[in-house]
Amino acid sequence: MTSSFRIPAAPMTSPAARAVKAASRRMYGRVPDIVPVMWHHTKLLRAVMAWERRVGTWDALDPHLKSFAVMASAASIGCSWCLDFGYYLAHDEGLDERKVREVPRWRDSDVFTPLEREVMAYAEAMTATPPTVTDAQVAGLREALGDKALVELTMMVAVENQRSRFNFAAGLASQGFSDVCELPLSDAR
Repeated sequence: MTSSFRIPAAPMTSPAARAVKAASRRMYGRVPDIVPVMWHHTKLLRAVMAWERRVGTWDALDPHLKSFAVMASAASIGCSWCLDFGYYLAHDEGLDERKVREVPRWRDSDVFTPLEREVMAYAEAMTATPPTVTDAQVAGLREALGDKALVELTMMVAVENQRSRFNFAAGLASQGFSDVCELPLSDAR
């Protein structure tokens, strides 16, 4: 699967563009398809990069739960790029790849704990249009996680909705990041 680039990739030939491409290759082994798409609006790209650096510092929520929630949201939207990159990040962070592989079909898998299932159900409920989050879901997660981690979980799912919806609308598809970690990209549904 390759990106269809509904929003075409911008030429990245300036010295600044070459530096961004070099940094991307050092960090990820290739330039993520989102970079040349956002290169059309470099002020926006810089803002997104700064925001993502800040989001990466949040640490109230267990990283496994965070990864499962983000990937469940991406799977609900159908963003193969986000799933592919999420697998890569999970591998890079040393998360349980057996579980990560199963996130798109978590309801049919027996590898997840009850709390992990609650988190993914919440992520899907937040991602639904319109959202279907219930008071009972929030109360259960609040008791299990505490307020600070629940706030982080909620924002992480909202952030992933932004990412996945942008990438899906832009026509971005799996780029093979998961190949690096020998984790096959699972079907979103």
